Amino acid sequence: MVIDIPNPYKKRLVIIGGGFGGIQLAKKLKNKPIQVVIIDKNNYHTFQPLMYQVATSVLEAESIAYPIRKIFSRSKNIFFRLGEVDQVDHENNRIILGNDEMQYDYLAIATGAKTNFLNNEGLTISSMPMKSVLEALDLRSMILQNFEKTLRNSNERKRQGMMNIVIAGAGPTGVELAGALGELKQKVFPKDYPELDLSQMNVYIVQSGDRVLPMLSEKSSVKAKKYLEQLGVTVVLNTRVLDFFGDYVQTNTGQDLIARTLIWTAGVIGNPVQGLGAEAVNRGGRIEVDAFNRVKGYENVFAVGDVASMVSEDFPRGHPMVAPAAMQQGEQLAKNILNEINGQPMKPFVYKDKGAMATVGKNKAVVELGKMKFGGSPAWFVWMAVHLMSLVGFRNKLVTFFNWTKNYFSSDRGIRLIVTPFDLYEEKRKRKKELAKLEKEKVRE
Repeated sequence: MVIDIPNPYKKRLVIIGGGFGGIQLAKKLKNKPIQVVIIDKNNYHTFQPLMYQVATSVLEAESIAYPIRKIFSRSKNIFFRLGEVDQVDHENNRIILGNDEMQYDYLAIATGAKTNFLNNEGLTISSMPMKSVLEALDLRSMILQNFEKTLRNSNERKRQGMMNIVIAGAGPTGVELAGALGELKQKVFPKDYPELDLSQMNVYIVQSGDRVLPMLSEKSSVKAKKYLEQLGVTVVLNTRVLDFFGDYVQTNTGQDLIARTLIWTAGVIGNPVQGLGAEAVNRGGRIEVDAFNRVKGYENVFAVGDVASMVSEDFPRGHPMVAPAAMQQGEQLAKNILNEINGQPMKPFVYKDKGAMATVGKNKAVVELGKMKFGGSPAWFVWMAVHLMSLVGFRNKLVTFFNWTKNYFSSDRGIRLIVTPFDLYEEKRKRKKELAKLEKEKVRE
């Protein structure tokens, strides 16, 4: 069935994905002479940089999500349709969504990235990713449920495993999550679980390289490592996680880490849609684009954000998979599409690196803005201000500011709710195992 939307304009742009790149692209085309249709499997935009705060009971999930329809409620030319695109039919300028289809004049793929488990079945089935709000809520529930179960268990090894947490990957997500868990260990769990000896709880962050936050300067990495250790986090460097067996994590050094929770933040790959030629997608799952974000080999198909790989002399592996790059690409693509409609030449995209930052805990952060590199309380307040202003919606800004202020003075985490029952989580794990088995059988066939 054709999804028909009355179109008073000559051209229609379909955007697949409501992440940073897709939303910014649509914003810059608000009330312009082109119809814009956003398609996403969720009806909300997620502010992923604060996902870890949902997982560690700092923020409610609603604080980092905002309805896409509400973002564009005053836009006459922007529409939203809930769905998941199965395939792009470029020859007929249409996309397929189950039994439905939609025509386009221009197509922008902004599907972002997904967790890369390195084709490891154990990691795929048993480790916890954190790429969606639901996964963050599952992680929060799992951590809290493990502590509740610890109180009922007398086996020392099992008790140790239930309290221990291993994080694979020491990029910004891993470091920020480890710091938040360290604060839970020091300031929250001793009050919630006075019967437990919290000195026995270990939070490990495992990094294959020789320092945390490798994208920042060595000075900032050293500071971040010191902050983590002050919060009781054990930093394990030059070590790779090989597998996870449910109650212990296997590493390449032979040092097994006893833990029932492994959080995987060690890598992502692009999340392209089906239907593009094999030559358009590289080994990292990212779509090859030219300097105008146009997919190589296609005239009216574009890609922006994490899923796009724009290789240049300055960025031989494509631009970093971060929100600012996605937003800048979306903004430039909007200008270029309007230029093409008006018969004007497109302008190549130039990435402006505005710096990087990461927080580890209260008054503990590192910020790099150009030549300025600083840490501690000033960096923490800068980090908070930047993220607060980047949130979508006045309510989200207000609620987040209130929660941060309350937590700053009380060191409390008021959203310690178990919303995913343990048996439901185990059921999800079984389903993942069954799916992995089916995938193996398909490959053999």
